[in-house]
Amino acid sequence: MIFTKTEFLTRSKLQIKTLELWIEHEWVIPQDSADGSIFSEADLARVHFIRELEDKVGANDAGIDVILHLLDQLHGMRRAFEQLQSEMRTVKSYPLSG
Repeated sequence: MIFTKTEFLTRSKLQIKTLELWIEHEWVIPQDSADGSIFSEADLARVHFIRELEDKVGANDAGIDVILHLLDQLHGMRRAFEQLQSEMRTVKSYPLSG
């Protein structure tokens, strides 16, 4: 599901200044559209995760930066591994000649 900025603020229960700060920190990265910024379900989940880091873990801004960077790296590695697995399955399905 895709949200406009107004819908996202309502669903996330963020204040506009907080959202703008988090966008500046690149903790949340909306996509640009002709109608302005749009947000995804993943962005909403990320907001909830950041709130948990702040409220339940007690992470400060520097800690959140590190945690989100590591999380993004992990997701990138997972995508690369899945792509590698897919390519390996494709190669296995073609017999070697010669």
